[in-house]
Amino acid sequence: MQENNKISNGVMLNAYPDSIGTKFSDTVAMLKMTEFKDVFSLLYVLPTFFNSDLDRGFSIIDYNINTDLVDTNDLNDLNEINIKLKFDIVLNHLSVGSPQFKDVLQKGEQSAFKDFFINWNEFWEGNGVKNEEDIIIPEAKFLNKLFMRKSGLPILKVRFPDGSEQPFWNTFYQQITYNPINEADLNSIPDLTDSSRMKIVKKINDAIEQAIDFNTIEFADAINFKKEITQIVEQKRSYLGQMDVNATSPLVWDFYEETLQKVSSYGCSILRLDAFAYLHKQVGESNFFNTPGTWEYLERINQIAQKNNLMLLPEIHAEYGLHLHDEVANKGYYIYDFFLPGLTIHTIESKSSKALLSWAKEIIKKGYKTVNMLGCHDGIPVLDLKGKEIDGAYNKGLLEDSEIEKIMNTIMERGGRVKNLYDSSGNKISYYQINGTFFSALGEDEQKMLLARAIQMFMPGIPQVWYLDIFAGKNNYEAADNGGSAGHKEINRTTLSMQDVAQGLETAIVKKQLEIIRLRNTSNAFLGQIEINESLENKIDIKWKNDNSVLHLKADLDTYNFTIEHIEHGTTAVFSY
Repeated sequence: MQENNKISNGVMLNAYPDSIGTKFSDTVAMLKMTEFKDVFSLLYVLPTFFNSDLDRGFSIIDYNINTDLVDTNDLNDLNEINIKLKFDIVLNHLSVGSPQFKDVLQKGEQSAFKDFFINWNEFWEGNGVKNEEDIIIPEAKFLNKLFMRKSGLPILKVRFPDGSEQPFWNTFYQQITYNPINEADLNSIPDLTDSSRMKIVKKINDAIEQAIDFNTIEFADAINFKKEITQIVEQKRSYLGQMDVNATSPLVWDFYEETLQKVSSYGCSILRLDAFAYLHKQVGESNFFNTPGTWEYLERINQIAQKNNLMLLPEIHAEYGLHLHDEVANKGYYIYDFFLPGLTIHTIESKSSKALLSWAKEIIKKGYKTVNMLGCHDGIPVLDLKGKEIDGAYNKGLLEDSEIEKIMNTIMERGGRVKNLYDSSGNKISYYQINGTFFSALGEDEQKMLLARAIQMFMPGIPQVWYLDIFAGKNNYEAADNGGSAGHKEINRTTLSMQDVAQGLETAIVKKQLEIIRLRNTSNAFLGQIEINESLENKIDIKWKNDNSVLHLKADLDTYNFTIEHIEHGTTAVFSY
């Protein structure tokens, strides 16, 4: 897509369709307010914009508009106020509830979409041994290369119409629900008496409610029918899950073609490729960013994107020392600056600008095109800052391990929750991210939050702003505790009512953030050159210049006070914070 001022200079708001008020129209109404005039040029709407059923939108059923939350008039209104859209496409997986996987569940081996997904046993055939559950365990040399996002093997076993249990590759979330049975469900067992049916139904439904193993149930005079009864119960189970797609199938690429055309028709300008690094799978290679397969797939997606005037943003989380961000950037793609959140917290808490400014200079020197952030719908990245040992040589990270641990401990002491990564045996191998609002991560200190926002606005790249951070949102422990297996993420997803917005707009922390963001969104200075003064470690001194436009940030890390000097055609204004 042709890059223009609105893309390269604009600031991006990030929210779910119902993060503000009850529907997407409330977010649009907020952006139409006088207080938000010229603050944002882009809006990243998370994927509950589409039809989905799990993982707060990232388990896609289909890419049709979710009419419970979004009206096509909303898109027209955004176009009228010149706000461009960014969406997600989840390359690696689709929901169990997608039309494609539902067809697999209904028709089994006869489904036209059977190869749209990855049957785990068929993938590993000849490269492992089946265990007692009829699951192939890959040879150690293959298994050890797998990168796990949860404990245990990345599979979900589903039941085909013929009664067989089939394991499908499932990298991310899953849930199996056993549904209550009724007496009519047992009609296929004619020798059961009415009394037996009643007793069996009660025992089964009690076991489901109490999560008791069916194998421990005593069926008394119906013991001879235990196998048939169990099969009926199993047949009625339902699933939630994100099923990995099989990118060797032409049907998958037909689906990508259709989807990119569809999101473009909604007004999308930037398309974030969620989990793209997990798409390519090959025996003997990692299931995360293996080459050259990942690059081949990415280029195929890019060709489809170009036909639909879409700019791609591949999403990838990995240690700095692995330098995957370098590889993606060197191919000409925008990259997410997942390093900035942790570096900003480190800078503020350690009162040292050294690591932050070193990273800023690297962005400039290497010509990275970035989208940066502080808070987001996910967690605050920490794994990304680490170094990495490769072939016996250690590539340094942006911070030392001890500095990263200090960030983690600080955020957790302030109420954050931690997310870890696991190996194939379920053992923790690494931390991944900390979940919490950025404001709470900074100790709910308004001056620190303002300084963090200023730092973000003066860093190279397109700034992406989480809606809750603008309003100095605090950790939502109740939502986190009640959110189930992924509840840690709900700590930073509190829905704001329109009354919350109105009240927030009366506060200094909101007004001042909007003032800083507006400068970033409107000044031509950010289309020019950047100058970084590194002479004092406890200071931040960044200047942007473009012809007659100048914006100059000077911050004192000992006090967290800062000024922004704005020169426009000879007229100078100084903002003090």
